[in-house]
Amino acid sequence: MRNLEDPSAGHALRLWPGQWSPLGATFDGHGVNFALFSEHATKVELCLFDSRDDSVETHRLTLPEKTNQVWHGYLPEARPGQVYGYRVHGPFAPAQGHRFDPSKLLLDPYAKAIARDLRWDDAVTAFSRDSAAFAPLARVVDSAFPWNGDRPLRTPWEETLIYELHVKGYTKQHPEVPADLQGTYAGLAAPASIEHLQALGVTAVELLPIHYHIDERFLVERQRTNYWGYNTLGFFAPDPRYAASGLPGAVSEFKTMVRRLHSVGIEVILDVVYNHTAEGPEQGPTLSLRGIDNAAYYRLADDRSRYVDFNGCGNSLNVAHPRALQLIMDSLRYWVIEMHVDGFRFDLASALARELWEVDRLGAFFDIIHQDPVLSEVKLIAEPWDLGPNGYQVGNFPVLWSEWNGRYRDCVRRFWKGDGGKVGEFASRLAGSSDLYSRGGRSPSASVNFITAHDGFTLRDLVSYNSKHNEANGEDNRDGSNDNDSWNCGVEGPTEDAAIGTLRARQQKNFLATLFLSQGVPMLLAGDEFGQTQQGNNNAYCQDSPIAWLNWNLSGEQRALLEFARELVRLRKAQPVFRRRHFFQGRPIHGEDSKDIYWFKPDGVEMSDADWNVGHARCLGMGLVGEQITETDRCGRRVSGDSFAILLNASHEGVSFRLGARQRDVRWICLWDTAVEKIAAPVFSHQSSFPLQARSLAILRAEPILHSGT
Repeated sequence: MRNLEDPSAGHALRLWPGQWSPLGATFDGHGVNFALFSEHATKVELCLFDSRDDSVETHRLTLPEKTNQVWHGYLPEARPGQVYGYRVHGPFAPAQGHRFDPSKLLLDPYAKAIARDLRWDDAVTAFSRDSAAFAPLARVVDSAFPWNGDRPLRTPWEETLIYELHVKGYTKQHPEVPADLQGTYAGLAAPASIEHLQALGVTAVELLPIHYHIDERFLVERQRTNYWGYNTLGFFAPDPRYAASGLPGAVSEFKTMVRRLHSVGIEVILDVVYNHTAEGPEQGPTLSLRGIDNAAYYRLADDRSRYVDFNGCGNSLNVAHPRALQLIMDSLRYWVIEMHVDGFRFDLASALARELWEVDRLGAFFDIIHQDPVLSEVKLIAEPWDLGPNGYQVGNFPVLWSEWNGRYRDCVRRFWKGDGGKVGEFASRLAGSSDLYSRGGRSPSASVNFITAHDGFTLRDLVSYNSKHNEANGEDNRDGSNDNDSWNCGVEGPTEDAAIGTLRARQQKNFLATLFLSQGVPMLLAGDEFGQTQQGNNNAYCQDSPIAWLNWNLSGEQRALLEFARELVRLRKAQPVFRRRHFFQGRPIHGEDSKDIYWFKPDGVEMSDADWNVGHARCLGMGLVGEQITETDRCGRRVSGDSFAILLNASHEGVSFRLGARQRDVRWICLWDTAVEKIAAPVFSHQSSFPLQARSLAILRAEPILHSGT
């Protein structure tokens, strides 16, 4: 490497002063402006690498200016494709919170593209050992892209159906996706991938983290990877491991994927991890923020050599610092403005709400998002908990936010497992969880309802295993949650017992029907619609393998489940009574004057206060009166629809439900009964009783009886 600031080095590149904003490397059509925040640094060096041989550091230039705590310089010779990193000088004084080490080559926190992945070596952790040969490198990008009029979508919340998927796992084994595209952004945009989403009725895909992340060293040494990706290092760069076109094409390929999904009306929601970074605990690698300004970017304990950790990953971003908060906000805006994504799901969002120690629902993070003209218009979803004190905050996020409703998941699982005393809460969850979300002007769409997600059992495993089976992770089955509220239907894991297989298929249908017929926003885990299994693994975070990849070789039973899921979605989309914009009127669970929803026992009598508290109750009827909907659509037209009765029996015995106690002059058409393959006699009079078998759910539509002479 030549010292190009030395005139004796020949034709020397020289940095002009440039601008302190925007942060990052910005190509303006003529050259590149480099800007890096560091409040406590004494010098910052820009290190340039050969784009054809990233082992060669060709130039090292001192950024000439510092304005508003931002070091900056403009390089007129630089162009898109330039590979670069930084060396930051300052005190190495952990007791004061400073960990500067100019021997460390550092990734720009605002890097838009990754030029070289991390190569694990002791040099990235040991003080005063040069890490240039091993550290990840950034690449300057040109933001130009032929969007062809594409814009982020704005699907109304009440019409939204979220499908949570892993970019690689979704198509890695898809036989109709070209082999060279499987497991990539381009694979997700392939016709076969999109056809499945459209046939299912998906309106939004929620992608597990695609920000650039690294694999922890202990996983690499075990020949595993951080498959889920919750170990972010670059908040602006799409991870190149999912690019069919390789490192240089990740940005363009991601944009192409978004454009293609938008063209068929499917939104793209990113699962984002801003609560911590991949640099981990104090003894972790120095790759970016730690070496740029540790005291500004990370939340430090009273002993400033230590980190505060609200997430179990070793560190927490210091959201109380203006520049750390700016990093998050700039990243979010970039993904909306430049990459056209439609929303975000925030991992361990409670950690972002902590002003000092307690979770503050009116914290600076929320205040800034609420007034931001870009971010206030997109979908915002919180995982409303973290591992810190009082971190479980389901129901406590402010307006504009929807939440993963963990209480919905837990209650629905326990009800269908057969736990007693759950009918009252279960009814509230079906009706949109008004007990959690009616305060402060929120609506049913504040509740993102889910039965399963990437973290935990798949739906098929939920009904096939009582215990986790994570041996493949190499941690002696100690990892993953032991509290799953699962039930194996009598045998642990695979079985040839036909009766148990039938019961498991029925239970999966019960869960799917509950999910799609509940008020709120349904979120389906990819593969649950056709019975995907992870062989009992409830923590497949390190399984970049067939354990976690979707298996598209479907059996007849799986295809039947898939068609059942599709029909449920079609019903939900066709009937506004299942996707209300506002909570039901009157008391949300019981009350004789309730006009749009009612709850009844098998004898047809409406539930009383005493009935809700019967510990052994495991049956419930829900009546939805379509003609009593008092809402209008977004064009001002009155919304109406059919009326329905949903009959639910989680007990081990059959029960007969009397149908006509509340609504007369109708007959009931049974659309589905999860206990039977084909309904022999689907029509019931209002005086009939419906024979509901054990562990089953039935959906009936009311059809008015036209009397003669009318």
